[in-house]
Amino acid sequence: MTTLLFHKPYGVLSQFSPEAGSRFQTLANFVPVPDVYAAGRLDGDSEGLLVLTDEGVLQQRLTDPRWGHWRRYWAQVEGQPSDTDLEPLRSGIPLQGRLSLPARARPLADQEVDQAALGERTPPIRVRRLLPTSWIELDLREGRNRQVRRMTAAVGLPTLRLLRVAIDLMDGDPPLNLAGLAAGQWRHVTPQERQRLDRLTGARNPKTLG
Repeated sequence: MTTLLFHKPYGVLSQFSPEAGSRFQTLANFVPVPDVYAAGRLDGDSEGLLVLTDEGVLQQRLTDPRWGHWRRYWAQVEGQPSDTDLEPLRSGIPLQGRLSLPARARPLADQEVDQAALGERTPPIRVRRLLPTSWIELDLREGRNRQVRRMTAAVGLPTLRLLRVAIDLMDGDPPLNLAGLAAGQWRHVTPQERQRLDRLTGARNPKTLG
């Protein structure tokens, strides 16, 4: 069994096979490990944590919304929202005819965003000179198409840069995260993480989400 954590850079597809006409690279440009695939996708223009595995049961466990695994995102947005401005995200946003599950959302203070650890995006984001930007943190239990970008746009906060920074295994221990991984780097899970994942795939009863 092989499971890796990968810090996906901007401009990389969450797959090993190229798409015809796409300008983006693939995981094959970074991860020389056979027979693994992403347990949950990130769009080509998004960055951050991907779990790559050859275990079908683990892939299903981490991506099925019935299990309710929280995924944490940091979004750099146009504007400077207050905590109150983010309340609609906590209640759910209509997306393509269906309400999103309630999210956790809060503004991030400048000192909370470790720019050195995140690194600069290549190419850099486009900013408007007279419009400030800020960071918010969003925790979601589902992964619908371009969900974070659609949700922030719906409350007047267009997303400029988006990173998934953590995936909660819901076992009471700290979430899997990007610690020690620069963009484009990957590592095997540690023995302790391996034990946690083995316990995870031994579970049988998904939660019912409200």
